[in-house]
Amino acid sequence: MLGCAPTERADTRAGGEPSEILVGEYGSMSGPEATFGQGTHNGIMLALDEINSAGGVNGRKIKVITEDDQSKQEEAANAVTKLISRDHVVAILGAAASSNSLAGAPICQSNKVPMITPGSTNPEVTKKGDYIFRTCFIDPYQGEALANYIAKERKVKRVAILRDVKSDYSMGLADVFTKTFVSLGGQVVEDQSYSKGDSDFRPQLTAMKSAAPEVLFVPGYYTEIGQVAIQARDLGMNQPLMGGDGWDSPKLVEIGGEALEGSFYTNHHHPDDPSPAVRKFVDSYKMRYGVRPDGGAALGYDSMRMLAAAMRRASSLDGPSLRDEIARTKEFAGVTGSITIGPERNPLNKKFVVLEVRGGRVNLLTAIEPKE
Repeated sequence: MLGCAPTERADTRAGGEPSEILVGEYGSMSGPEATFGQGTHNGIMLALDEINSAGGVNGRKIKVITEDDQSKQEEAANAVTKLISRDHVVAILGAAASSNSLAGAPICQSNKVPMITPGSTNPEVTKKGDYIFRTCFIDPYQGEALANYIAKERKVKRVAILRDVKSDYSMGLADVFTKTFVSLGGQVVEDQSYSKGDSDFRPQLTAMKSAAPEVLFVPGYYTEIGQVAIQARDLGMNQPLMGGDGWDSPKLVEIGGEALEGSFYTNHHHPDDPSPAVRKFVDSYKMRYGVRPDGGAALGYDSMRMLAAAMRRASSLDGPSLRDEIARTKEFAGVTGSITIGPERNPLNKKFVVLEVRGGRVNLLTAIEPKE
């Protein structure tokens, strides 16, 4: 346990209770995965302003204290430690990257501080303990859905995989996809790997080309996807690339350009969703930030709002009481879909979307509703 004895604060009410509710956030505000953290942070702050403008939580405003994990696991652990021991936050939002959430979650669990990750899809994150939750779908759900989509909708039979061995997210998503795709009669004709930070993928791509796949599955982060696509085209490979939500970034097309034309990936949200709640969110986000929200922004927005709703219901804001109310979340109307927290602290049956790069922009290809 960290030393968490309360300290004297200037921002207290007459009864000694802090006038603001302190919530921590950690994420990749800098480093190679910065757009993940920045988009998520923007969504959190938009929701925070809406919540506080409407009176806060039971008459108290929320203050979010943000720590940059610099896209590094060790910094994620340091960030969470600071938020708990120095700032005495009642809950923590973060991180986006699964590896960083895996570093921070055990610290939250041991100190009984509820943590909600907006975007970490690796299933191991919430297995760190009963104080750890998420608002996104998990990789088994995403991997199975993607395998079903390309096998049944696109009639793809042969896939080659290029996975990041340093990423819990990439490895987990590749494994689940492979198991499901093979069970549906598909064949993984080549399974190559790289390490985060690599810039030359030609040896792996050359092996993949020889195997003659119909699609290249690259379940990594946007930071490498563009270069993979460019090098594949340079080698004469014109198969589409496909991936998961780790592709989602404004930088994706900026890096990959025309090489990504026709490629596609699964995600939690797209701003072209016609529902009134999403339209309102997109308009508010564009007004504040000047751009359309990505999936991380939508998940950050939902996470802050879901946490505030649990705070309003809780008998107190101590760890156990708040944990219990987050766990009771049912049919919460999020912009990424309805959220009901299941027994493993993951959302049950969330919809997902398939997005395609076409004409230099990311377009909504299809939305797939969850099975009842």
